[in-house]
Amino acid sequence: MKFLPLIWSGIWRKPGRTILIFLQVSVAFALFGVLQGLRTGVEHAVDAQRADLLLVHSREAFFYSLPLGLLEQIRSIPGVKVAVPVELSGGYYQKPENGGVGMVAVGTDGDWTAAFTFNIAPQYLAALVGSRTAALAQDLTAEKYGWKIGDHIPLVTRTPQKDGSTTWAFDLVGTFTDSDAGGGNSKILINFAYYDQARATETGTVNHFNVAVTDPRLAVPVADAIDRRFANSSHETKTESLRELAQVQVQRIGDLDFLIRAVVSAVLAALLFATATMMMQSVRERTPELAVLKTIGFTDRTVFLLILVEAVTVCVAAAAVGLALALIAFPFAARLVLGIAMPKVTIAIGLALAAAVALMSAAVPATRAARLRLASALAER
Repeated sequence: MKFLPLIWSGIWRKPGRTILIFLQVSVAFALFGVLQGLRTGVEHAVDAQRADLLLVHSREAFFYSLPLGLLEQIRSIPGVKVAVPVELSGGYYQKPENGGVGMVAVGTDGDWTAAFTFNIAPQYLAALVGSRTAALAQDLTAEKYGWKIGDHIPLVTRTPQKDGSTTWAFDLVGTFTDSDAGGGNSKILINFAYYDQARATETGTVNHFNVAVTDPRLAVPVADAIDRRFANSSHETKTESLRELAQVQVQRIGDLDFLIRAVVSAVLAALLFATATMMMQSVRERTPELAVLKTIGFTDRTVFLLILVEAVTVCVAAAAVGLALALIAFPFAARLVLGIAMPKVTIAIGLALAAAVALMSAAVPATRAARLRLASALAER
């Protein structure tokens, strides 16, 4: 405790330099915290995807059509609980500037919701099944456009109806939520039977099938069985779980862990170089003062530790501020990236890294200060 005033005065001997180091370290560790939170958010999004929900699509490409006749064959495969045809299309409401609205046409027979990540109230579910032109809007979509239950909603699409019109009209009978973080936030559910019969082209085909299995452990065997069933046919399939698709999307970005480690390593290396340079300059300027301390009885070890403690105090305090800024930012970022958060272990790792950077950057200047020759040092006064 008796050395605290000495340490404090050493830190603030040059306020401008101390503030600069403090800001550099704070920004670096705010970036560290944000990147670690981003990785956590991505991992959360992937882990949240259902491994027991399979998507059966064309092996050629996801949006290539498959015959609707494949449905009964898929349902006959052991381990399949529910199989539902799904057709994806899109349009816009009133004018293109309002943004696109995804139209998800689904087969509504049986326990079809088991093959989706939708949360639908029973009364809305019954209303959707009870009317061919009924539609359910995602809650965020309804809020965006100000839709209310009972509204007649026209959507302009690229899909022509048999009468030549490209405007599809639906009656809003309810809303739903979607727990799929990657499923988009602007879509409506409609009846596949109505959509398929009303469209002018590609009747009797489907974009893909959603398949729920009886046991998540059967997901891989069932997927393999489905693909074997249609192997060497004119409509070969590729079956993937929702979690596998999420992992593929992440892999398209690249090795996220490697990218984050590379960025953090580069930032810490630059920070180490800058901090070490400033510490060397600080010790050089304080050479006569350090010599006086040794003259009045401070040992080499004490001088060495004083320099180290100064560096650690500044770096750890600045890192704590940077990590706190990252924590403050996460609630706002979570509105855009679901699941983003900073694990508590990240704070501990960040503070430990800050201490390590401080020790490495101050080691050489502190050693130099401890080995000062009093005669030459005092001669500089």
